[in-house]
Amino acid sequence: MRSVMKASEFKAKCLEAMDHVAKTGEKIVITKRGIAVAQLTPVTKKPKTLFGFLKGSIHSHGDIISPIDVEWEANE
Repeated sequence: MRSVMKASEFKAKCLEAMDHVAKTGEKIVITKRGIAVAQLTPVTKKPKTLFGFLKGSIHSHGDIISPIDVEWEANE
């Protein structure tokens, strides 16, 4: 399916276009007389709360808790 669609074509294939957008995540720009007038995009679901929304996206490698054997020098 094309990413730009005439309004008359969109009217005839509205449900098909909606299914395509939901399936692929691609947006479709709808034009009238060659001018973009609307855009059909997939709905993005927002989390109910920000607490825990990154769960599973951060991974640690090795031991990140034990002290390291490097001395630091601080300038005062």
